[in-house]
Amino acid sequence: MIVVTNSALSDLQGSDLELQRPRATLVEIAADKLREFILLEKLPPGASISERDVAAALGISRTPLRGALTLLEQDGLVEYSVTRRPHVADPSLEEVTENLVVMGALEALGGELACANASDEEVNNIVDLQQKMAAGADTLEPLEFFRTDMAMHQMIIKASGNRALIETHARFNARLWRARFVSSRRSDGRQQTLAEHAAIVDALKRRDARATAGALREHLRSAVTNISVALEERRAAKEKE
Repeated sequence: MIVVTNSALSDLQGSDLELQRPRATLVEIAADKLREFILLEKLPPGASISERDVAAALGISRTPLRGALTLLEQDGLVEYSVTRRPHVADPSLEEVTENLVVMGALEALGGELACANASDEEVNNIVDLQQKMAAGADTLEPLEFFRTDMAMHQMIIKASGNRALIETHARFNARLWRARFVSSRRSDGRQQTLAEHAAIVDALKRRDARATAGALREHLRSAVTNISVALEERRAAKEKE
């Protein structure tokens, strides 16, 4: 099994545990920091997580770390062996694809409802995020670009006004967080992503429910392709090492 390297532990030790989120608990702060390291693959898929070493690197006790790992387990980013040893989840492409199909349906529904229920201010805020990504396509750091991307999608779902949809989408999005980051960070697919975002926003501004739903479904289908290509590129790179 892959183990967390000393370099990764050193990065964790030097990381800042402050968050943008106000009033976050120590458990939530630790979970967000570990989530970021998993996204950036400083904690790679399949890596075994030593509670003692990671807690020491973060400067916290093992109790809040265990709480953080529980949150990440609920998000599908951490799994436990039969002996209750935590490791970074490494879902198959088939599993990711199945979840993305469901996510496409959820986001299409969210887009339809947002066309009917979103306020003009909400639509303008969504447009602002899309324009921020377009303007910063070549300058934003991959993680910042991704967070802006996800904020746009989450804002569309929130604008649907449907609480059950918002809660369901949040659960699936947490499970797909790393996979969607893999898709987002591919520079070769960046222009296609931006074009798809523009189509989504254009349809939403026109309050065209059918076009908005279709654009969101197509965007999630593209994510499946991007993830497949990224995983193949990763496999090829490892074979060259």
